[in-house]
Amino acid sequence: MSRRVAIIGTGHSKFGNRGDVNIAELAYESIRQALDEAGIEPREIDFAYVSNVGGWSSEPLPAVVALEYAGLTGIGTMRVEAACSSGSAAIKAAYDTIKSGEADIVLVLGVEKMNESPTPTVVEFIGRAGNYFWEFQNFGLTFPGYYALYATAYMARYGATEEDLCKVAVKNHYYASFNPKAQFPRKITLEQCMQSRYIAWPLKLFDCSPITDGSAAVILASEEVAKKVTDSPVWIAAIGTASGTSNLSRRSDFTHLEAARIAARMAYKKAGIDPENPVKQIDVAEVHDCFTIAEIMAYEDLGFAKPGEGYKLVREEQTYIGGVIPVNLSGGLKAKGHPLGATGVSMAVELAHQLLGKVERERQAPIKHGVALAHNIGGTGHYAYVTIYTLEKPREA
Repeated sequence: MSRRVAIIGTGHSKFGNRGDVNIAELAYESIRQALDEAGIEPREIDFAYVSNVGGWSSEPLPAVVALEYAGLTGIGTMRVEAACSSGSAAIKAAYDTIKSGEADIVLVLGVEKMNESPTPTVVEFIGRAGNYFWEFQNFGLTFPGYYALYATAYMARYGATEEDLCKVAVKNHYYASFNPKAQFPRKITLEQCMQSRYIAWPLKLFDCSPITDGSAAVILASEEVAKKVTDSPVWIAAIGTASGTSNLSRRSDFTHLEAARIAARMAYKKAGIDPENPVKQIDVAEVHDCFTIAEIMAYEDLGFAKPGEGYKLVREEQTYIGGVIPVNLSGGLKAKGHPLGATGVSMAVELAHQLLGKVERERQAPIKHGVALAHNIGGTGHYAYVTIYTLEKPREA
C-alpha cells in the first residue's frame, strides 16, 4: 500500500531568545496554529514525531511534555534526532508512516530552547556533533571552525571573497526584515558584515547563524483525508536523503557536501525534475545556510550553479526575487534563526506558505510551476535531506 501525502496544517512560533515561555508553551504556539489551520481536533491525530536535538534545555525528554500540554496524551510518539536536519528527518518519518498506511494524520513538531544553556555550553554541544574523539577532543573544533575549513578551501580553489560570503548575509537579512517570525527582522549592509568580528577566519559574526529558541509544526495527512479537510493541500512530491562521514579527514573534498548532492539527485529523480537544470522547474528554495559558505555550496550541490560558480549567483543577486532562483526568502537560518530541531519543519512551513501565496508581499516568490525545495543539512554533511513540495498532486503514489 502506497499513498500520496499532503500538508494540511502549519504552525510557526516567533524565533529568538524566548525566555517568556517554557518548552511546552513554545511548542504549543505552533501546534495550535497547525490544528486550527487543518480544522481538526487533537483526538484526530494518529501519531506525532517530535524533532529535538536537545542537551541545552531543562526538559531533556520534551516530546511527551510538549504533547501533553497540547492535549495529545495517549497517541503514539517518537523523538527524532538527525542533528540540524532533525526536522526534515521527522517529516520523512511521518511521510513514510502515512504512505505505508500505518496512519492517516500525523503531527510533526520541531522545538528547541537553546538559550536555556550558556553560550559556551551550546557551542560545545554543537561542536560535539562532529567527530567528538578525533576532531573536538583533539583539536577543539567547533562548528564555525568546521565551516571555516570549507570556506577557506572554497575561496582558495574558486576565487570567492569574504565580500561574496557577506552578500549572502545581506540578502537573507533583507528578506528577514519582512518576516515577523524571524529572530533578526532587520536589514544589514555589506559594510556592517565586513566590519563584524571574526569568529573563525574567514567567517565573521554576520556569516554565522544564531543560537535560537523556536518551534514549528506541520500536520501531514493521506490523500483521502486531505480531500475532506482542505481545498489547498501542499503535497510532498519526493524526499531524497543521504549521509556523509562523521570525520572530516575522510572527506574527499572540502568545497561541497557529497551527501547533499546524492540527496538532491534522489529527490529530483523521484519528482521528475531535471538534475542538470532544476532551476527551470523550481520556484523557490530554502537551503541550509548555517554559515554563509554553506548557502553558496548548497547552490552547487543542488545544481543551481556549476561547481565553483555558486558565489557568482549571490554576487549577481540571482538568488533574490526576480533572479534565477529565489533562495531563503524567510531570512534563512542566518537571520530567521536556527533552533536546530525546528529548522527543517520551519522550512516546510515557509515553503507551504510560499506555494499558497500566504507570505508577506515583499518576500513572496513568483509561483509559476508550483514547486519548492527544502535543503536541510545535519552536522557538517553527516546527514542530508532534500524535500520537494508541490501544489500539483505527485504523479505517482
